[in-house]
Amino acid sequence: MEKNEKEEQGNPMKEFNSRTKIATIEIEGYNEKDDLYNPFENRDKKNSNSDFGALAHLLKSSLGTGILAMPNAIKNGGVIFGGIGTIIIGLICAHCVHILVRSSHILCKRTKTPQMTYAETAEAAFLCGPKTVRPFANFSRMFVNAALCATYIGGACVYVVFVSTSIKQLVDFHTGMTIPMRLYILTLIPAVLLLGQVRNLKFMVPFSIVANLSMMTGFALTLYYIFNDIKIPSHVKPIASIEQLPSFFATVLFAIEGIGVVMPVENSMKNPHHFLGCPSVLNITMTIVVSLYTVLGVFGYLKYTEDIKGSITLNIPTEDILGQAVKLLIALAVLFTYGLQLFVPMDIMWRAVKEKCSHKYQGLCHTVMRICISIFTICVALLVPELEPFISLVGSIFFSILGITIPAVVETISCWDGHLGRGKWRFWKNSTLVIFSLLALIFGSWISISDIIKLYK
Repeated sequence: MEKNEKEEQGNPMKEFNSRTKIATIEIEGYNEKDDLYNPFENRDKKNSNSDFGALAHLLKSSLGTGILAMPNAIKNGGVIFGGIGTIIIGLICAHCVHILVRSSHILCKRTKTPQMTYAETAEAAFLCGPKTVRPFANFSRMFVNAALCATYIGGACVYVVFVSTSIKQLVDFHTGMTIPMRLYILTLIPAVLLLGQVRNLKFMVPFSIVANLSMMTGFALTLYYIFNDIKIPSHVKPIASIEQLPSFFATVLFAIEGIGVVMPVENSMKNPHHFLGCPSVLNITMTIVVSLYTVLGVFGYLKYTEDIKGSITLNIPTEDILGQAVKLLIALAVLFTYGLQLFVPMDIMWRAVKEKCSHKYQGLCHTVMRICISIFTICVALLVPELEPFISLVGSIFFSILGITIPAVVETISCWDGHLGRGKWRFWKNSTLVIFSLLALIFGSWISISDIIKLYK
């Protein structure tokens, strides 16, 4: 973005370049009541999604490998602390999504822009904020884009490890052989290359629907195994040790958080005003997600107690036909989600390199870029082929920043001039969220890296 030094010194008008739209914004003296611009009416509704399609995408972005790690998370948190903590973290994540989308809508009106990505929302917030933070607008956009890419590529790596682990259990059981985990990861190369080439959210809806059906069926069968002949142990931990709590927070954040898909889904909706409100696409999605996570996490831990593994499907007996069906269905669901998981980082990176490619070879360059990223996820999975520390590491480093810190900062800056509320309660609320996310980042990553080092030792 081109910046003019004179404008930085206090000119109330500045040019905001959203890379797709250019709008002139009035930073000082802005009155939202005087602005009749409706961004929803100016959006391109071609290839738009229905409310059901948006709900399917949001559910699939949250109902991934993370929910299967919830019993292990409860083990690291304790039954009472973990159960209540899961609900609280779910409410925090839902709130952060809400304030991000609401801030985006407000900034769209201020900048006369039909829609914004996550990074453009952060950039606009800094441009419309106090003069002292305006020079950081371009950096904020780059930082958010980098965080989005790292977060969802890391999540895709976890998906590869999970699918490979499930296939290994099934194949090893039927063949009687113990094949190295990394060979199973390599066998997924053709599948991830194909799924990584899907480039439109509308075309991903069938994959999301099939994945949701497979996942929900697998969850139902998993719940059957959990509640079938369940015996509540006499001694369970109401709260785990202090050393285990960072892993609990990191795993739950990884499991619930799906904020990177929120803006693309909201921007692609036929009726974007249905995303927020009550009832709304967001509220319905988060109610389903948090309820499933809490129930499966608490009772999954009560069923298998301290023997619970990184994914609860690994505790289901492979000897049963039904148990094999569970592993196969959920592995299929996670695999079909791979393309949706990579949609955001692929889009960001392609927009960054598109102009550097000759127009004649842009199609080839786009395909090669997607192939390289897909192969990269395979390589990272080969380096850390274990679920539990990998999930905690991705959750603590990436999802804490992307899902909590950035939305809190964006709302604070966009509301800085007279909209922080009585006693500046929004400032203090968002400061608390930032402190919480930074603690999860520091202690969660420390524990996870320690576990990975032990794995190699």
